[in-house]
Amino acid sequence: MNGVCSGRSFGLVAGLAAVMILLVVAGPVRAGELEAFKGERGTIRIAGGTAHIPVMKAVAERIMRYNPEIRISIAGGGSGVGIKQVGEGLVDIGNSGRRPTPGEIEKYHLKLYRWAVDGVAAAVNPKNPVRSLTRAQLREIYAGRIRSWKALGWVDKPINLYTRDKASGTRAVFWKKALDRGEIAPEANFVPSNGAMKTALATDPYAIGYLSAGFLDRSVAGVSLDGIAPTRENISRGAYPVARGLYSNTRGEPRPLVRKFIAALYSPAGRKIIAAKGFIPVAR
Repeated sequence: MNGVCSGRSFGLVAGLAAVMILLVVAGPVRAGELEAFKGERGTIRIAGGTAHIPVMKAVAERIMRYNPEIRISIAGGGSGVGIKQVGEGLVDIGNSGRRPTPGEIEKYHLKLYRWAVDGVAAAVNPKNPVRSLTRAQLREIYAGRIRSWKALGWVDKPINLYTRDKASGTRAVFWKKALDRGEIAPEANFVPSNGAMKTALATDPYAIGYLSAGFLDRSVAGVSLDGIAPTRENISRGAYPVARGLYSNTRGEPRPLVRKFIAALYSPAGRKIIAAKGFIPVAR
């Protein structure tokens, strides 16, 4: 199964997006700042935004190597799922690639922790030479009014649209800031996560989609918007227009073990992990 389905299979995709990732750890890790976890035991449950998963996984692995009495589970599902699940007490941390709304904060008594800045990049297969679009062109593509790559100076092949479901914070930011809240054609293919989007674009030469800039590598090519590339430098200085914060949210004050996990994201080692995964760490 490749993680891609038609727009009519929204419910199935949302369910697949929440499949749990269980971390398996092995090998020693230096103590240092991890001494805060000495003598601790218990579990931390995390769910939500899929852009966060590489960072969450790397930080969790370090902690569990240091102290095997701590178990940390990580699931995707999208930002909306993360906010809802933490608000309902189903998980300890609900990740979101957008700031929770005032209504969500009030309803669930959320406490927000913003630990990185990320861009959301339009992207294509590396075989595609179309590497620069205007936002007007991008809106026309996603509305289904530009349907062939020939109209953009490439081959006479249909443009295969890929998008995320409505629970996705990545989609919310892209829709607002890249598409100016424009239409997304109903024939667009839904994928359940940033990882699945990356796979879809890497295997479909006529695809266009969008994903966290932290997921860009040789297998997918970022597209410049209005002449500005989705590079870390451009995102960091605010030049690239489609950017957002990455949040970890708790329901009220987190319990001590969860609070220590969040603190680890802001530690020097945590900031190095965030940067290594392609994001821009921010101060607490």
